[in-house]
Amino acid sequence: MTAAAVVALASASARADVLHATYRVSLIGLPIGAANLNAELSPKSYSIQADAKLTGLARLFANAQGASAGAGEIVAGRVSPSTFATIAASSNMTRTIRMALQGNAVKGVDIAPPFEDKPDRIPLGPRDEQNVVDPIGAFIFPAPASGPILSPEVCNRKIPIFDGYTRFDIDLTYVGERSVKAKGYEGPVVVCAFRYVPISGHSRGRVATKFMADNKDLEVWLAPIESARMLIPFRVSARTMIGTTVIEASEFRVDEEQIR
Repeated sequence: MTAAAVVALASASARADVLHATYRVSLIGLPIGAANLNAELSPKSYSIQADAKLTGLARLFANAQGASAGAGEIVAGRVSPSTFATIAASSNMTRTIRMALQGNAVKGVDIAPPFEDKPDRIPLGPRDEQNVVDPIGAFIFPAPASGPILSPEVCNRKIPIFDGYTRFDIDLTYVGERSVKAKGYEGPVVVCAFRYVPISGHSRGRVATKFMADNKDLEVWLAPIESARMLIPFRVSARTMIGTTVIEASEFRVDEEQIR
């Protein structure tokens, strides 16, 4: 059961950085989960496979796990996805979402089983599946073509995301830099605050959506992948309705390998 099987790497580069990252997930300081990310990254392309699951005591309340994968190109400093797939499983149900994109426009979506059609759902607009990236593509932060790879320009952007069902923006602003240490990486990261801006596909008046839209306690730390001239999240923290959740890398190792 993996979404990675639907993704193929398309790269014009002779070499790629291979990132192996392990993340610990905590809620109000208590460990509740773990995630792994493996990615092939070059200045012109990316391919990412990730999985996550609840661990420890959290499994007593919800036995949930999932996997996602995505691939695409970097065109003129912009992420241009081609494929995205995700599968989420709980004790009650397993759902798979597959999406094809071209030129930052959605070409096809398959959701099985489909979401229940709710009368208060805000319908997608005619342009909500255009000029977007998928959730995996949103992990890629291309650096400016020249100058320092860590800079305010990395943060000061808006990411338009479509996940196959809902359309939203992530609006980032620069906060500063910090130093981090994990297995495989010790050095600076750029810190961005971000806001969640729901646009369509969500239920009108849903309490959790309004809470996140009003939430000012959202932050992401980005670590550099030097030769690929891009950055990848090292740490994400978010205040939720039940406490602050932190996802932070315990390993962030970059290798280099020959690719076709």
